[in-house]
Amino acid sequence: VPVSPEEVVVTPGAKPIMAFAITALAQAGDEVIYPEPGFPTYESVINFVGATPVPVPLLEERGFAFDLDVLRARIGPRTRLLVLNSPQNPTGGVLPAEDLAEIAGLARRHGVPVLTDEVYNRFLYEGEFHSIASLPGMKDQCIILDGFSKAYAMTGWRLGYGVMPRDLAAQVTRLMINSNSCTAAFSQVAA
Repeated sequence: VPVSPEEVVVTPGAKPIMAFAITALAQAGDEVIYPEPGFPTYESVINFVGATPVPVPLLEERGFAFDLDVLRARIGPRTRLLVLNSPQNPTGGVLPAEDLAEIAGLARRHGVPVLTDEVYNRFLYEGEFHSIASLPGMKDQCIILDGFSKAYAMTGWRLGYGVMPRDLAAQVTRLMINSNSCTAAFSQVAA
């Protein structure tokens, strides 16, 4: 996915991108869809902003991929964000390319942005990583969350980033500046 600097927000760890994206896009009365089981921060931040958490089960018999029938039934006019995590924490499941295409179609039809948590994308032991942001028409509808902690054993260095549309990046940058000021320069140089 081609990226310009204006589409990138650097944060102390990847977790702030979750919080900032959900804070920027959802409020009371809105719904946010997320994978279950999943990283607990998704549901925590959704509750924090007053939105309604809408879990979609990951099915073991599908390699811990979404139950697409449940996803189709739960996405609707109050959905403000869809959270994906592939490779998945804690299951290790990877969404197949055909599922990503189906999910992208649903997101485009409903005009729902996708927070795609890709922090484990370098932890594939077989197969190939696919980002929903690389599918036609999806880059401008996605927020890619990634970081250096997992793949490069830099957990204490607290360095993550989000790639998102420029207008949203400007707003998320304001949240970043007013909450954390900046990310340590030595961590950025090292990364």
